[in-house]
Amino acid sequence: MKDRILIVDDVEINRMMLDAILSEEYDITEAADGQEAIAQLRDLESSALPTAILLDIMMPIIDGFGVMAYLKSTPRLVNIPVIVITAAEDKETETKFLSEGAVDFIHKPFEPEIVKVRVINAIKLYKYQTQLEGMVEQKTRELVEKNEKMLETLATIIEYRSLESGEHIRRTCELTRIISTHMLTRPLFARELIEQDYNAIVKASALHDIGKVGIPDNILLKPGRLTAEEYEIIKTHSVIGWSIIDSIKFESDDLYIKHCKDICRHHHERWDGTGYPDGLSGTDIPLSARIVAIVDVYDALVSTRCYKPGFTLEKTYEILSSSSGTQFQPEIVECLFEVKEELYELEQSMKEPEFGKVES
Repeated sequence: MKDRILIVDDVEINRMMLDAILSEEYDITEAADGQEAIAQLRDLESSALPTAILLDIMMPIIDGFGVMAYLKSTPRLVNIPVIVITAAEDKETETKFLSEGAVDFIHKPFEPEIVKVRVINAIKLYKYQTQLEGMVEQKTRELVEKNEKMLETLATIIEYRSLESGEHIRRTCELTRIISTHMLTRPLFARELIEQDYNAIVKASALHDIGKVGIPDNILLKPGRLTAEEYEIIKTHSVIGWSIIDSIKFESDDLYIKHCKDICRHHHERWDGTGYPDGLSGTDIPLSARIVAIVDVYDALVSTRCYKPGFTLEKTYEILSSSSGTQFQPEIVECLFEVKEELYELEQSMKEPEFGKVES
């Protein structure tokens, strides 16, 4: 299959000449001005995009600078090599186009061999860059997957040390997914959740209690109420968890690792600043930790533990409602209440003996 070239020039004879020079080696498409070029590029599937663009500077409606600005602002187009067509030896204009991302210039009148060589060089560079980016992306994916598998293995340790079953970890992830997905519908959270990759937050939530590996068995597994001294020791699990993850020398440092550390350390912070370990308040608490904080409490309330029966959903929502604005961000509490049915269905599908039930 031939590489594709898009020629953008408002002078028909220029397009005809370039087509005659290049059509034997390339599939040629043409646009008579910048507006037409942008329209073509916008409608093309990624697989049909040109391998290079030959772009005139002076054109009606949208000139070459306007086309370059569009290419630069569009992620799927930003790396297509642009060779500028010009009749002038204007160093200032050339410098500006090069700074905007152009890779070369073709001067009028056209010298066929020079045109061919410059197009070949631009396409070779583009293909090499694309291949290199693909290799880097693949390597990054492999490192991220390795990090995730390592931390997921750590998360399973809690299943064997704590009286909370492995289902708690699974439910935490699913509850986080349900609530964070619903939060995407709210402008207050949508942009940050997208930027912070809410899917990474969901996966990282599994590690929220990894620090409990550092809590003595006689406290962690105690069936009765903890003493004040024992409770202070339990509270250290948040910093222990953060320290464990922070001490691991990962081959890459991505959002997933950041969320793991934030959630471990801060999922017991409170909206009003009275939580631990750092006494953060409001939006100083990472969003990932604010979400997992309410998820963790919700699941603890409805679940049967060795030291308590599961609360009814009615009682659970009463407790969460009373904690809005103090322990939890009010808007996140609202989001949780708006997905009650989904949460109930999840709890029923993963129900443990004497799990939280709905009162009639």
